[in-house]
Amino acid sequence: MALREPQRPVMMRKLKNSELDRLSINAFKEAQKTPLIIVLDNIRSLNNIGSVFRTSDAFLIEKIYLCGITATPPHKDIHKTALGSTETVHWEYAKDTLQVVEKLKAEGVKVCAIEQAENATMLNDFTPEAKTRYALVFGNEVKGVAQDVVNASNMVIEIPQYGTKHSLNISVSCGVVVWDVFSKLEARS
Repeated sequence: MALREPQRPVMMRKLKNSELDRLSINAFKEAQKTPLIIVLDNIRSLNNIGSVFRTSDAFLIEKIYLCGITATPPHKDIHKTALGSTETVHWEYAKDTLQVVEKLKAEGVKVCAIEQAENATMLNDFTPEAKTRYALVFGNEVKGVAQDVVNASNMVIEIPQYGTKHSLNISVSCGVVVWDVFSKLEARS
């Protein structure tokens, strides 16, 4: 039996930013958006808010609603994690999350609270409908999505978790859910 020579690992060169073929701010604003809207329900951490902006930029999210105590740009702590995405992603402040949810539903947007709740649909079981705009509601770092907002939502989506902790950081939750829904929408097109 002949001995095989060990295979050499494939060398991979990291790409430079100039090689990433990213959109300019103007091109981003003109680009067709993913039919997803993010609603932030009373988010306390400015770094979490900035991270949501950055995730939203990465996946061409249509709009972010910053509700209640959620801070708005410009702010240095939002900018620190947003890295300029507050200039690309369309956003709006609203005092009352429930009013935003009702407005979106009236516009035909399907509102999904991202929460742990009875009769929630697990994210891995969620299949977005074709030609449907969705709003994903993410809640406060301690209390989650307010119960009245959960009640008003069309559905609740839960991220399956298997460890000892009861939740994920809101910016991580946003990244997980947006990537999953984006992937499923892309697979349909």
